[in-house]
Amino acid sequence: MSSSELALSVRGVGKTYTIRHDYTAPTTLGEALVRRLKHPFARVERERFWALKGVTFDVFQGEVLALIGSNGAGKSTLLKVLSRITEMSEGQVDLYGRVGSLLEVGTGFNQELTGRENVFLNGAILGMTRSEIRRQFDAIVAFAGVERFLDTPVKHYSSGMYVRLAFAVAAHLRSEILIVDEVLAVGDQEFQRKCLGKMRDVAIDGRTVLLVSHNMAAVGNLCSRAVVLRAGQMVFAGDVADAIAQYSATDAAVLVGDLRDRHDRAGKGEIRSTSVALAGTDGVLTRAVQPGQPFDVIVSYEARIALENVEVSVNIELLDGTRVVTLASGFRNETFSVQAGEGTFACRVAGLLLRPDTYSINVFFSGNHAFYDHVERAMSFDIAPLDVYGTGRLPQRNEGALLAEYHWRAAAPALKSNVL
Repeated sequence: MSSSELALSVRGVGKTYTIRHDYTAPTTLGEALVRRLKHPFARVERERFWALKGVTFDVFQGEVLALIGSNGAGKSTLLKVLSRITEMSEGQVDLYGRVGSLLEVGTGFNQELTGRENVFLNGAILGMTRSEIRRQFDAIVAFAGVERFLDTPVKHYSSGMYVRLAFAVAAHLRSEILIVDEVLAVGDQEFQRKCLGKMRDVAIDGRTVLLVSHNMAAVGNLCSRAVVLRAGQMVFAGDVADAIAQYSATDAAVLVGDLRDRHDRAGKGEIRSTSVALAGTDGVLTRAVQPGQPFDVIVSYEARIALENVEVSVNIELLDGTRVVTLASGFRNETFSVQAGEGTFACRVAGLLLRPDTYSINVFFSGNHAFYDHVERAMSFDIAPLDVYGTGRLPQRNEGALLAEYHWRAAAPALKSNVL
C-alpha cells in the first residue's frame, strides 16, 4: 500500500529507561549528608532497561488494530510513544493525521476547569476551531451523560464520569487516529458497550483506532488485526484470531492457574486442588478455545490421606459470576479412589458453543457427603472469536452467552385456538 493509505508507520521503535539499584538509599536529608561525607565517591548501580525494542508494524486508514500482551509487555509505553507523550530512544514513527488519545483517566484535562471548558480545551489542542467543536458539543455531552455536571470543575468528577467525558471528547472530535488504552475498564458494562460501538463507527467513518485491551472478546469482535507484545518486543502481527491464539500460547505462566497459595478457599482440606489448566486435543496448554472445539480441563491435586468416592467438579462462569455450565463427575456417576499424595484429573469437554468472551473456572472436590475443597476463579480463559453462523454476526454480551444451533423458516399461519 502507498503511504497515502497509511495512518501510522512504526519502524524499529525502542524505549530504554535507567533503573537505579540503591539498596541502602537514605530516607532523610541527614542520612544523605552523612553518606555523602563518608563515601564521597560512591556510585549507585544502574541498569539499562528496554521497555520496547525493535517494534515495527503499519496501521492503515480505517483499520481497528489491537495491541495485546500481558502486564509489563510494553503496550502502554508504545501508546505513549505514538501519542508523543514519551520520546522514543530509537526508531521512527510516522503519523498521517491528528491523534486523539485516551491513555489514563483525565489525560489532557485541566482539573480546575469545568467539563464544558475542557471540551473546548481538548478541541483546541487537536487543532480544531470553536465552530467545529460547537458542532460536536451536543453529541459529546449526550454520549458522556454528564449534562448536570457540565459546569462543575472536573476535579469533583468520579472516575466513571471522568472517563466517559474523556472518551466522548476523544471519539467525537475530528482526530484521524484514535488511541485508547485499557482505561475503558473504569466504565460500567453499558458504557463499555457504547464505547466499543463508537469505535466501530469511527472505523466505518474511515478513521483509525488503536486499542489496548485484555478483553479478548472485545478485541476479537472489534479488530481485524492485532499486534502481540511480549517483554517489550513484538512477537506477532497479523489476523486477530491468530494473534489471540499466539497471546494465549506465548506466556506459560498464564496458562496454568497455580492454586497452592490460594487461602480464599473453603472445605475440610483432605484433598485440595493445586492447579488447573486447559489443553487442546493435542495436549498443548492453551488459554483460548474456539466455540465447539474439544478441549481438556486438567485439575491437579494433593491428598493428605487416601479417600474413596471422590467427586470433582468444574464450574464455568462469566466474569460477573453468571454460571454457564457445571461439569460435575457426580452427574455421570464418575467417582474416584485417590491415594495420599499428588495426582491429576482430566475432563474432556466435547465443546462449548459460547459467545466469544472471557470466562472463569471454579474447582470443587467432594465425596461421601463431605465437602473437601472449593476454589473460586481458579483461572480464566477465553472463547476465541469464530464466525459460527458464517454471517460475521454474533450475540452481544446482553444477548446471552449460548451460541445455539438453530434455523428460522417461513411457516404456515398458526391455527386459531378454539378456547374462548
